[in-house]
Amino acid sequence: MASVIIIPIIIVAIVGLSGYLVYRFLIYDLYCKRSVKQSLQKYNIRKTPSQIIKEYYENKGEQISHQQIQNLEKNYRQNEPEQFLAMYDALRDAQKNNE
Repeated sequence: MASVIIIPIIIVAIVGLSGYLVYRFLIYDLYCKRSVKQSLQKYNIRKTPSQIIKEYYENKGEQISHQQIQNLEKNYRQNEPEQFLAMYDALRDAQKNNE
């Protein structure tokens, strides 16, 4: 008798958990990526987020690996999307100062 109640609860919990994990690790990241891409297009920036990060850190005099760039891009994309615009502004200002 208890299995009539427990089995549906377990099935619903598994479906709910898997749905949440798909949303959190796949759909949410795609949504964030799309949002950042639209922001960059809105301001007519033709560089990708990874190019912006790479150039920003090179401008600061730091060499970072491709894996670190990917990790930073994902972190900024999901938690601080305005960082891409701030880094681009810093790059643009540095280029104006060099001229």
